[in-house]
Formats: sequence, structure tokens, C-alpha cells
Amino acid sequence: MMRTPFDTELQERLMRYAAIDTQSDESSASQPSTPCQLDLSRMLLAELEEMGAADVRLTDYGVVLATVPATAKGSVIGLCAHVDTAPQFNATGVKPRLIAGYNGGDITFPDAPERRLGPDVSPHLNACVGHDLITASGTTLLGGDDKAGVAIIMTAARHLLANPDIPHGELRLAFTPDEEIGRGVDPRLPGDMACDFAYTFDGSKPGEVEHETFSADRGIVTITGVSVHPGWAKNKLVNAMHLAARVIDALPQNAMTPETTSGAEGFIHATDISGDAGHVRIGFIIRDFEREGLAQKGDILRSVCELVALDEPRAQITCEITPQYRNMRYWLEKDMTPVHLAHAAVRDAGLELVSIPIRGGTDGSRLTEMGLPCPNIFTGMQEIHGPLEWISVQDMGKAVQVALHLVQRAVGAEDMRG
Repeated sequence: MMRTPFDTELQERLMRYAAIDTQSDESSASQPSTPCQLDLSRMLLAELEEMGAADVRLTDYGVVLATVPATAKGSVIGLCAHVDTAPQFNATGVKPRLIAGYNGGDITFPDAPERRLGPDVSPHLNACVGHDLITASGTTLLGGDDKAGVAIIMTAARHLLANPDIPHGELRLAFTPDEEIGRGVDPRLPGDMACDFAYTFDGSKPGEVEHETFSADRGIVTITGVSVHPGWAKNKLVNAMHLAARVIDALPQNAMTPETTSGAEGFIHATDISGDAGHVRIGFIIRDFEREGLAQKGDILRSVCELVALDEPRAQITCEITPQYRNMRYWLEKDMTPVHLAHAAVRDAGLELVSIPIRGGTDGSRLTEMGLPCPNIFTGMQEIHGPLEWISVQDMGKAVQVALHLVQRAVGAEDMRG
């Protein structure tokens, strides 16, 4: 197993970053949604200033921006990662741990001995025998999504600043909040980045370059019943929880949920529910690779709500669907220059190229839609959003090598701003 020159730095950075709680919160209206995200953002500010980056600042919408000055004429490119971690699982009190020279077989967790991680659960472990792995302790996620991307970009930036003989154009860095709740890209960000094209480092297995994502909508169903004392409720009470159960049960269960779909198939996913007998709120995410399929699934959710409401006219049922992001392919396929540059950089690093659609989205989806082309590149993160999350330090090192090849390749790329 070939180690990279960046392994020690990447290990130290990820373990330090992962220990900081940066979980985002969809229920919060603030920007960023949680103040704890700024703890990591301010740490990055100090580190960027110390390593000699230029134009280092924290915007009023919570994004850390910095510049690595050019050493040659070429396209201005951006590198992006998000600091927040997913709300789906506990992210407080993360205790990152290093498994040096993984020898195969099962991995156990000191704070949750009932948990087990092995190649049968996560097949990529088979390719990582001899690697140095980082996991959490079993009761939290790790947060490699996307602190691995943060560590990769910071390591690449430090290397470029320390080695001005490496030819590259101007490099913009952006570390965003709230990606996990779909609010990481403020409308001001593309202009503030001021680059020709950009890349998120927010992917999985080594060699992956992605220019297709889901298109995504958010659905909120609210149900208001009739609240009556249960002792005198006959023919009067309308239980909102019962109606919520009917809504969920009436949706397609065998062909349109995350647990029954794969590949190019989209889904309707009930993500959260809250309330009581009088009032219930159900959150949904709606996903499809094509606009038509996304619209169809939204229509299904609305139709189910309408049918349940018709059957119980005393209740009030509303279904609000709002856009989140769209498949970046719609814009990137018009000019594949940034995608082809990333493909070449992956091959330069000695990796086999993998290009498949993401069953998810990135900040790059919104940036691309807003006019800044932004494909996605791997970090090595595995089993994200849960307690079995892990990453290979050597896979992260390969991502740094791709980033360095990428910025050098951009020296010969045509300036996309004309």
C-alpha cells in the first residue's frame, strides 16, 4: 500500500475538525442555522491566515473565503467543501480514532460494543487493507461528510502556498455552512467566489468525478384535526395523527421509497414527523434525476393529501412543495470543460475514473444552477450519516493529489469567462 506525502497532515486535520460539533438544524431560521458551525469556520480562518492565504474572510452569510494567489496564467478555479454535519444522527461529542494499518476483518467501537463494521457491510474495506482508517467511537457519526473535503482542500492549499514553483492559476477556496439542509449556497456566493468554474470535494470512493445529481424538492404536509376531550369525543374528534398515518400509508411503498429504489430511480421519503392529535407536520424529501419525474412525485404526494382530505372534510390538510436543487447535468452538459479537466486529473493521479450519477446532491448542484459550473470529486468518505462512518487517510491523500493535478491542468485551460 502506497502512502502519500500528505497522510500525516490529513489525519491530524480530519481528527481535529471532526471533534468540533457543527451539526446543522433545518428548524432554525438563522444563517448559519447553528452557531457551532462558526467554531470550525473561525478555526479555518486562523489556519488560512497562518499559512499565508490571501483575502481571507468570513462572510455575513457564514462562508469562509480565501485565495491562493496564481503562480501562472490560467483559469481561476474554486475548491469547495461544507463544514456542517448531517442532522440525521448524533454529532455531539465526536471522538475520532485512528486505526493504523487496518489488517482486514471486523472493526468494533469502544463506546458501542454492539456495533460492528466489516467488509460485508462496507465492501470498500477490502480495498483498504494496510490503510490508516479513521472512525468515530460508535455513538456518533464521524463527520467526514464533509470535513474530509475541508481537510483535503486545506492540505492542498497549504502545499501550494509552500511551493510557489508549482504552476497554477488563481485558486478560490470556499467553506460553506448548512449544506446538509440544502441552504449552503447563498445567492451572493457565486459572485464572491469570482471564478471560472469550481469543484466540491464531497464524494465517496477514489476516482469518482460526478456531474449528475438528483433534482430535489422539499415537501411539508400539515394536518389540522378537531381536538376534543377524549371522554366526549365520539363523532367529534378528528385525530390528526391517524390522518398522518393514512397519508404515509397511501404513498407507494414498494417502488418509491429510498429503501426500495436504486440507480436512476427516484423516491418520496418521509423524513420527520411532529405534532399531536390536533395538529401534525410531516416532512418529505422528493428526489428524481429528471425534472419530469420530480414533478410526477410531487403530484403523487399532493393527490394523496387531497384524497385523505376528501374522506375527512372536517380536517384541514395542506401540502407545500418547494424547490431545493436541480440536476447539475442540465448545465454542465452544455460545456464539459471542468468535467474533462477533473477526469484528466484523476488519471494523472493513477486512479481509475468512476463517473456515475449521485443519489444525492451537493453545494455544486446549486452553484451550477446559479451559473458557476461545479462538478463533484471524491474524498474517500464511507457509510456517512451514521455511527459506522469511516474513511481511509490514504484515499484522502489521493484526493489531494487529484486537486494538485487539477489546478496545474487548469493552467492550460481556456479562460471560461472569455
